[in-house]
Amino acid sequence: MKIIPSIMAQNQQELGRLLKKYHSFKELHLDVVDGKFAANHSLDFKFKLSKKKYSAHLMIKNPENWIKKYGHLIGLCIVQASEIKDKKKYIFWMKEQRKKVGLALKPNEPVGLIKPYLQEIDYVLILTVEPGFYGSKYLKKPLAKIKEIKKVNPQVKIIVDGGMNPSTIKDVQGADIVVVGSYLAKAGDARKAMREMGG
Repeated sequence: MKIIPSIMAQNQQELGRLLKKYHSFKELHLDVVDGKFAANHSLDFKFKLSKKKYSAHLMIKNPENWIKKYGHLIGLCIVQASEIKDKKKYIFWMKEQRKKVGLALKPNEPVGLIKPYLQEIDYVLILTVEPGFYGSKYLKKPLAKIKEIKKVNPQVKIIVDGGMNPSTIKDVQGADIVVVGSYLAKAGDARKAMREMGG
């Protein structure tokens, strides 16, 4: 199981500080929030990134517009399944650009929302917190979706995101990637904190 630090930032200064803090990590996960999908703002400014491998979780309305603008900087863009009206068309559009396809489910959203597309996509992000904020209340129940998704397509990679720390990560069975936000952001030594997570 791979563990990746996530970044939430309201301005370039904050982003720069976190990029510096995580300079020794090869891969980073960006949380993009537009204030409409969730009542918070993160990375909804014209940002500058350091040279690394990035994934981005787009907690935004009309994610296609963001992908057109910034998609070339990001290896994997994960969109909220509920924000994509025509999922078939979206998957085709992403594949046309030779991009991997990732869909995310909020804690209360069932696997049924994406079940017809599980054979065609590459990643599913399962949120174990309500989206949009660092340090939101951890919810264990959504983890049951891992087994459900893998039953339909064992090849699809599963990302678990939300409320992860050395204690809650023990609940995660069968996921491929775990994203860690506030636990690492608050840690004095990010490397030491990552080791405590088992990464």
